[in-house]
Amino acid sequence: MRWRKKRDDSQTRVKRQALLAQLSGPVRQFLATEVGSAGLLLAAVVVAMAWANSPWSEHYESLWATEVSLTFGGAGLSMDLGHWVSDGLMALFFFVIGMEVRYELSVGELTSRRRVAIPIVGAVGGMVVPALLYLLVAPGGEAANGWGIVIGTDTAFMLGALAVVGPRFATQLRVFLLALTVIDDIVAVTVIGAVYSGDVHLGPLAVMLGLCAVPVLLNRLDVWRSAPYVLVVVALWVATVEAGLHASIAGMLGGLLIPAHPRAREAVERAARHFRAFRQSPMADLGMSARLGLQRAVSVNERLQTVLHPWTSYVVVPVFALANAGVDLRGGVLGDALTSPVTWAVIVGLVVGKPIGVGLSAVLGARFGLGSLPRGVSAEQVFGGAALSGIGFTVSLLIARLAFSDQALRDEAIVGVLLGALLATVLGWVVFRAAMVLRGQTEADLPRILDRPVDPEYDHVKGPRDAPLTLVEYADFECPFCARSTGVAAELRARFGDDLRYVFRHLPLPDVHPHAEFASRAAVAAGAQGRFWEMHDLLFEHQGELEYEDVAGYAADIGLDIEKFLRDIDEESTAARVRADVASAEASGASGTPTFFIGGRRHTGAYDAETLARELRLSAGPGAKLSAAPEDQAGGPTAG
Repeated sequence: MRWRKKRDDSQTRVKRQALLAQLSGPVRQFLATEVGSAGLLLAAVVVAMAWANSPWSEHYESLWATEVSLTFGGAGLSMDLGHWVSDGLMALFFFVIGMEVRYELSVGELTSRRRVAIPIVGAVGGMVVPALLYLLVAPGGEAANGWGIVIGTDTAFMLGALAVVGPRFATQLRVFLLALTVIDDIVAVTVIGAVYSGDVHLGPLAVMLGLCAVPVLLNRLDVWRSAPYVLVVVALWVATVEAGLHASIAGMLGGLLIPAHPRAREAVERAARHFRAFRQSPMADLGMSARLGLQRAVSVNERLQTVLHPWTSYVVVPVFALANAGVDLRGGVLGDALTSPVTWAVIVGLVVGKPIGVGLSAVLGARFGLGSLPRGVSAEQVFGGAALSGIGFTVSLLIARLAFSDQALRDEAIVGVLLGALLATVLGWVVFRAAMVLRGQTEADLPRILDRPVDPEYDHVKGPRDAPLTLVEYADFECPFCARSTGVAAELRARFGDDLRYVFRHLPLPDVHPHAEFASRAAVAAGAQGRFWEMHDLLFEHQGELEYEDVAGYAADIGLDIEKFLRDIDEESTAARVRADVASAEASGASGTPTFFIGGRRHTGAYDAETLARELRLSAGPGAKLSAAPEDQAGGPTAG
């Protein structure tokens, strides 16, 4: 039950336009980590079940009942190992979730109302409907307390199942499901805190609330090191436990308070200067400055996520599964569970309630104009993803432990969670298979092929028209990380020479770059007089000076007919030329700047010169002979 990622701040994205952003590096890394951890999580479940039903089952029970104490002078905290896992390690798990939520709210997918509307509607339906179905099936008394078991979704298992049973390309569907689980996470932790916590002690609660203000103050004071924030979150965890609230509250609150912000070009440039100084003179003090400069260029939120996310995926969640999934099914326990209303209430809530709640709410929300389904994702595929969201597991097991003091009820609920995960996966496969066979829906992703092939008579092309390598970039003139701004374009041209043709296409993002559209028209108007690339370079060199008078001055500098230039800027044909590139971007699956296409296919991942050069060589094929400039021993290009 986890999601990351995040969009890369070095790619500028539309906020209010209908285009959808290209998936960024952090999100791709998160998806890979979660899918990879699903196998380890499954192995932990198998080991727990085997151990609990083996001749050594008493060792399984005694291990998690072992008392562990931490003492600091006269103060101390003592819990059995099982509670350290659910109250300690799982607090770290929710801390990472909270940071991801904060990131998405600050600079990610959840900054756009239209993007988040349908995931919110789907998430709400995916919690209300399962909870109601659970209460309809479950008997009264203590069994009714388990309604919270069916509201959660385990993201790791869900993404792993999607990779196995879903469409071959399902990036857009993954992003939709991840956005949905953000809302799921917030509500689940709220439910744990409000419904399943113990008696609240006012003194520690006041301390807890006071500590919540400290990260806000640290952020206002521009504290960029991670250690002060980590110390505050640890203190917040102790205060929360002492207050009688479940530790997941501290984890989520702490994560939400860790600041996230877009990467500033100035900070990146400052880090680059420190690194160049260290490369030229590899001394210890310069190396330390370079390291600190790189850290300051990235928010505390992202740095902590990078460090902690692998630990939560590969250690915390599997250990939690090992501690909680072991149910001794001997002595008729399995038979009792299969005839128990609690078991079937959990199964019905997860396997029936989730597809109905998530799928129907999302599709109806889109139908009534509350938002739109992700581009490239059909209603049938939404129902397939909704079926997989019935894989509750992590939070479901946690709430089962909190909801029932009766061990028999707890075991029956756990059996329901495990069977529900299996049945939800099968149901998801059936829905995706039906969509593929009956409707031909084999993908749930943005287009990946360049929609309008390069036309040297129409496009802005630098380099030989028949060059064996083609790099197309969608960019705007205020984009701080586009190829011209970062030097990537010059480095690639120096490396490949006449083997490369570089194509610039306009994708102005007026919502975030107010002068970008005017600058694009100015470049097109300069192109009408054969001076596109000269104007292109000047506009990038003066990204902070793109007013009417500035651009007119640049036109004079490169010897344009000023009257014709200014007249052409306002021509409908000039605006239509820019719109044509924007339309091709949308049709090609590009919505952020920069977006690159190599050999006609959209490039995803890092877009530094080394990565793009490697992908360009691969696009030429194994038998291609290039006359590109050699690389020096350090791996950089040799200009020539």
